[in-house]
Amino acid sequence: MTKPHHTKSGFRNLNPDFEDHGLTDVLKWVSGRWSGEHSLEPEDYPPFPVVSNDGKVLRENDSKLSVTWIGHATTLVQIDGVNILTDPIWSDRCSPVSFAGPKRYTPPGLRLEDLPRIDVVILSHNHYDHTDLSSLKLLEEKHHPKFLAGLGNKPLLKGIGLSDVEEMDWWDSVERKGVKFVFTPTQHFSGRGLTDRYETLWGSYAILGKSQKVYFGGDTGYYTHFKEIGKKFDGFDVAILPIGAFEPRWFMSSVHVDPEQSVRAFADLRAKFMVPMHYMTFVLSDEKLDSPVPLARKAFEDLKLAVERLVPLKIGESRFF
Repeated sequence: MTKPHHTKSGFRNLNPDFEDHGLTDVLKWVSGRWSGEHSLEPEDYPPFPVVSNDGKVLRENDSKLSVTWIGHATTLVQIDGVNILTDPIWSDRCSPVSFAGPKRYTPPGLRLEDLPRIDVVILSHNHYDHTDLSSLKLLEEKHHPKFLAGLGNKPLLKGIGLSDVEEMDWWDSVERKGVKFVFTPTQHFSGRGLTDRYETLWGSYAILGKSQKVYFGGDTGYYTHFKEIGKKFDGFDVAILPIGAFEPRWFMSSVHVDPEQSVRAFADLRAKFMVPMHYMTFVLSDEKLDSPVPLARKAFEDLKLAVERLVPLKIGESRFF
């Protein structure tokens, strides 16, 4: 029987109220930015907090749960001695070309050459800021990790020379060195061009160790899937959740949570700690780059959640749990 999120040509979101913003809406939003309605000049950008991390402690860690924010949606997760990269991007631009497109405004918090051995790379979806082919090829050359991605992504990944690629449907699981990876639903979309929208599957990941659990949210709008995932896995020790690229809401709300919704998702997931990501790296939307964390902190207070459970890492910073 066909699964409800499958279509004849690809995949769809399950929210009946999902709003699909096509090229006309993209042009409407972009024209507003060009006209100066929402533009940010370089002097408007806040200072970028980046801490030095030579990776030595991470290379020596073979047992403790840790999360290191490298930038954007790229984190290094260490659990039960297994080293995992999420949506790795070290490139200067998230774009189909190297000379144009959104430019990086903070350097990666950890150099590729300073990484510990990488066992698994998890990819949430195929947008350029989450599936960066240049970075993936470098990781293949040095580490030969297992690459996990949603259905339909294997031809792209194998085509650049990745040797160990496994596609996953929602709720599929894969085990690597005793750690279980479950591909879980999100509300988003896929596409790397004008004609391949929704052809490959997007998602998030539950990472299940012997006694600790981590959730990586990828990109997503707010929907009931968070409660479903939290219930199914009985909570998480850490939820790595996006808090940026949320303005303007008329355009972004279907596919990107705002900070308040991200904190609601954290509560739905029944997680102990929240590590924010997907901000302060590329300028992809209209909010000021230093606005997400204060808004997330306010949401913690409004929802009567202990603010100490919010762990806003600096780029390059590691936290052990």
